[in-house]
Amino acid sequence: MAARFAFEGFVLDTEERRLLADDRAVDLNARYLDALALMVRDCGKLVPKDRFLDEVWRGVPVTDEALTQCIKTLRRKLGDDASRPKFIETVPKHGYRFIAPVQLLEGGAPVRAADADDRWRAFTMIGAAGTVGGAVAGVVGGLVYGFAAASQSVGALSVLLVLLCVTLLVAAIGAAGVSFAIATAALARTRSWQWLTLAGALGGLFVGAFGKLFGHDSFVLLVGRSPGGITGGTEGLLLGAAVGLGAWLAFPSGSLRRGTAFAALTGAAAGVVIVLLGGRLMFGSLELLAAAFPGSRLRLDPLPGMFGEAGFGPVTSFATTIVEGALFSASVVGAMMLARRRFGENL
Repeated sequence: MAARFAFEGFVLDTEERRLLADDRAVDLNARYLDALALMVRDCGKLVPKDRFLDEVWRGVPVTDEALTQCIKTLRRKLGDDASRPKFIETVPKHGYRFIAPVQLLEGGAPVRAADADDRWRAFTMIGAAGTVGGAVAGVVGGLVYGFAAASQSVGALSVLLVLLCVTLLVAAIGAAGVSFAIATAALARTRSWQWLTLAGALGGLFVGAFGKLFGHDSFVLLVGRSPGGITGGTEGLLLGAAVGLGAWLAFPSGSLRRGTAFAALTGAAAGVVIVLLGGRLMFGSLELLAAAFPGSRLRLDPLPGMFGEAGFGPVTSFATTIVEGALFSASVVGAMMLARRRFGENL
């Protein structure tokens, strides 16, 4: 059905069969115009390759190269970039998706325009998914550290449950701060690496700084003193920036495995920097608490022993911090990718 669609400085008029850029006609052949119209009408949804062949080439036998060339030409005409798309997103081995906000100007059936409600829904969905991913990372870490501590303590089950709850809560809160900060891209409609990295860093900084302040005050209030070097704002900033950068690398890939691998690498790199700056993540903070309160039942000796150290030495510090950073970043970004795939939203 004929209609006029507006998106990012362009107007697609399917009745007059032309694409306008700032009121100037863009030269496109008939099939390429039909392909663009097909994607724009289904804005935000995956258009499989078979639909292009059926509705654009109408059964005329063509190779995959013809469709690839069509999309390449459309991207060039729109000023798009395949590696960082703002109009046409490739879904590897499946098809393509038009991701820019679209407004129906007149006539035709309603299209799925990216209005304010859509953006808020994307914000909530991406942030919540990242929070769940962080909680999963917390459960994994809690089980590892809990079993290590339980093997050295009286009341093993209670030690395991307490550490599991603590790591889950800390990871989920940290992930919520970082994920919802990154999800602001759903509101701002920007996917630049600078924005995602900065957003993640600020979210991590806020949660880390607040958490350290709250933890310090709580210890002082309850027991009269507090260990000073637990995870705080610096660690939160670095790990949040790593998650944001990992998301920027992961989202365009379309592959969950590749995307989580990118995020794990950025998280591991953040772990290295944290150790070099003298910071600590979860295991380091737990060791600090055990040393500060020798009367507690918290003992984590089996893990340093795996690295040939009697206590929390440099090898243990590097190994555990790198693994924690990689696990947290991969879990948060992987969960956000799954949510985007499930609900068809795009940052």
